[in-house]
Amino acid sequence: MTRSELEHLIRAAGAIAEDGQIVVIGSQSVLGQFPQAPAALRASMEADLYPRNRPERAELVDGAIGEGSHFHEQFGYYAQGVGKGTAVLPRGWERRLVRIKNENTGGWKACASKCTISPYRNTSPSVKKTSRLPASSRGTS
Repeated sequence: MTRSELEHLIRAAGAIAEDGQIVVIGSQSVLGQFPQAPAALRASMEADLYPRNRPERAELVDGAIGEGSHFHEQFGYYAQGVGKGTAVLPRGWERRLVRIKNENTGGWKACASKCTISPYRNTSPSVKKTSRLPASSRGTS
């Protein structure tokens, strides 16, 4: 997924949920701080997100632009509407949100550190593979 594709999902999710603040959690949140992240970190074609002010509308987002939707078929990527408690995030993560604001998009993305801390609690093969990348590929020093 590219940064512009993620921004497209943020705009669409915001319109569907009627919320100007969309929080992206999960692997694609790395694009908040690192728009040109290495391809290995952008391999997923889905972004986990929820409306910050209207989290109960995440299901609407999932139904409209989620996996298997017309949106997904048309663009090749999709949003998974999730709950705030879906991911295991470090204490204080909300203070480290990265604001995405430009002429096209307004939204929030969870800090990229989530991508390097939480995967160790996730046992899916794709996350294990990503978490084994060298630190330089993960956007860390």
